[in-house]
Amino acid sequence: MTKILVIENEEQACNMFLKCLEEEGFDAISAENGLVGVQQAQEYLPDLIISEIIMPELNGYGILRALRENPATAIIPLIFVTTKVTRADIRKGMELGADDYLTKPCTPEELLRAIRSRMERQALLQKWCAAQSQLLLELPETETTEPTTPQLIFPSDPQLEKVFHFIETNYHRQITLNDIALTVGYSPSYLSKLVRRQTGQTVQNWIIQRRMAAARSLLVETSERVEQIAALVGYQHPVHFFRQFRQYHGTTPQAWRKAKACCSFIKYDTHQN
Repeated sequence: MTKILVIENEEQACNMFLKCLEEEGFDAISAENGLVGVQQAQEYLPDLIISEIIMPELNGYGILRALRENPATAIIPLIFVTTKVTRADIRKGMELGADDYLTKPCTPEELLRAIRSRMERQALLQKWCAAQSQLLLELPETETTEPTTPQLIFPSDPQLEKVFHFIETNYHRQITLNDIALTVGYSPSYLSKLVRRQTGQTVQNWIIQRRMAAARSLLVETSERVEQIAALVGYQHPVHFFRQFRQYHGTTPQAWRKAKACCSFIKYDTHQN
């Protein structure tokens, strides 16, 4: 059953949301302020969160920041349903990573439409990620083309096969040199020397390269927020992802996405003409 967390300090509004959600078959829980809301999110890991912005203890913007900084809650969709209705308010909410923004008063139908739209989008993204992971495992070692979707980027080396397999399987999680060394049965220092001798690169560089390949694919083939893409490819903090993406590509993820979209349009327009 889909679990939805409602963070709302106004009792009447909270009860209305809970009743609406329960009548539609959702498992609805609530929190009376922002701090409790963050705690509930971390404990129950809901499928979606509805939150007011004007909240005691911690406002909606603070809630969103806290959720996005925690890898366990970073990709949970959040919809603001709030009385803050200026253009600046809406823009700030969306820039921080809100998935939708409804203004009070809103009807149950409007709320349910927003929830269903977001949940459908989340399901499609998860399906896409699962399909890409399966595709990667099925690609032949002789594959030499460079499609938009990530491919197995690692060199063929019998001594490092287990190392690269571990990175491929776990790059979207928080992994370290020690994790890999323990799995393959080497000491961290020996593993570091072996990988550098065989490939000229460090273990960490291979992890980053795999994450960058996945990120590029998500940027081109989905419309997900950059912050969510960062979480999907293994970054606990979006700032870290932004920094490494710029180092590897010389530009920001947003600018890279726009440039690729522009190139695709030009190629399509040329072909049509």
